[in-house]
Amino acid sequence: MPASCRYYDVRRVTGEVTQVDVDNGRVEQAGTSFFDKAVIRVLGDKGWGVFSVSGEEAEFENLPESLIKEAYSASLVTNIHIPIQETPSRIHAVPSMKENPADVNLEEKVSILLDMYKATEGPDIVSRRINYIEKDEKVTFSDCYGHSYNYGICRCGFSVLSVASRAGIVQMGYERDHTISGLNIRHRQDLAREATERAGRLLNAKPAKGGILRAVLDPELAGVFAHEAVGHASEGDLVKEGSSILKGKIDEQIGSPLLTIVDDPSLPEFGFCPVDDEGTETKRTGIIQKGILKSYLHSKETLASVGFGDAGHCRGMPGVEPIVRMSNTFIENGDSSYDEIISECRSGILLKGSRGGQVDPGRGMFQFNAEFGYIIEDGECTTMVRDVSLSGEILQTLHTISLIGDDLALHPGYCGKGGQTVPVTDGSPHLLLDKAVVGGCDID
Repeated sequence: MPASCRYYDVRRVTGEVTQVDVDNGRVEQAGTSFFDKAVIRVLGDKGWGVFSVSGEEAEFENLPESLIKEAYSASLVTNIHIPIQETPSRIHAVPSMKENPADVNLEEKVSILLDMYKATEGPDIVSRRINYIEKDEKVTFSDCYGHSYNYGICRCGFSVLSVASRAGIVQMGYERDHTISGLNIRHRQDLAREATERAGRLLNAKPAKGGILRAVLDPELAGVFAHEAVGHASEGDLVKEGSSILKGKIDEQIGSPLLTIVDDPSLPEFGFCPVDDEGTETKRTGIIQKGILKSYLHSKETLASVGFGDAGHCRGMPGVEPIVRMSNTFIENGDSSYDEIISECRSGILLKGSRGGQVDPGRGMFQFNAEFGYIIEDGECTTMVRDVSLSGEILQTLHTISLIGDDLALHPGYCGKGGQTVPVTDGSPHLLLDKAVVGGCDID
């Protein structure tokens, strides 16, 4: 290793991806692809040098010194000094699976999905699609401190999309489930029927009216809010760049005293990380505690540069440099029941599900589309509505949370950042917002 090299690590990921896509009764795709990729990072006298190669080239027992030198040469390009902090290193055991997807052949998986597809039949349904993805990875890691890890993890899951149309109105129902606990597609016709029935009900739903309303967020939409509006703003690289509304606010009251938001990569959910991708031990990080900002999420580099928080939140796709990422991000339980929250809302709207949206963590603005909603009148849910959204200012919205439920639910998915997509989980109990900016077709 060159004398002025301050740190290096090597991460190799080998594995296979199986995908099945059933589109309107036809199997459009069913196959498995294989990959073997490695990335070498070297921190020279100033900055990073990163070198990606095939996994075979980075054989750990015989790692060519030339690869380290290549990455080191790349580090000489920058004149900006990058600090780094040594961090605790330990690996968590990967939970065992109930049924290993590798033990089920592709033909049987296709058959199970086609059977699930039958449950998407219904009046006014014009398009149906089921997608299955399974990724089995073997990860090997080593660094200059002598830390070395090997582990395997399999993630799999499916999504169901049903589209209904009538008299020029088009609506869709969507359900998904992803897991690290093994094959999860057997006997799941209930989710397929639920997506299909919801698409049909939405054809009869009224377009929502917008305004400043009391709003109840269901666990899925509230979890998206926690992930997008707070989680991204707490990522140390965005804080370092000045692209976060949370920069400089450690120990400030930025939200309701009822609110605690956590990111925990050690939790055995879909975003589980046995060890992060630069060898740091993963553990629970309390981002917000009782409304007070306490921590940022960090890599070794951002912890040294920014401070206030924990490393162990650095993740990367195979063969790609890891960056600061969330894992399992959620709002902790409060002490209010769902019935109490709906009753206390009195007059407003219940927002359910998520159809995506956008957030600007630097300016502190967000806009999310709910899948559907219900008008709340006299403390009871009444009319179903569609085409409804939630928007506003992150910090202002955090202060409007007046009740938090006791029914935390987690939802798995994928998060994109910096051209990379990683598995995550987000969640929340039901929340009551006293003043929410609700968007619809008309504004009262």
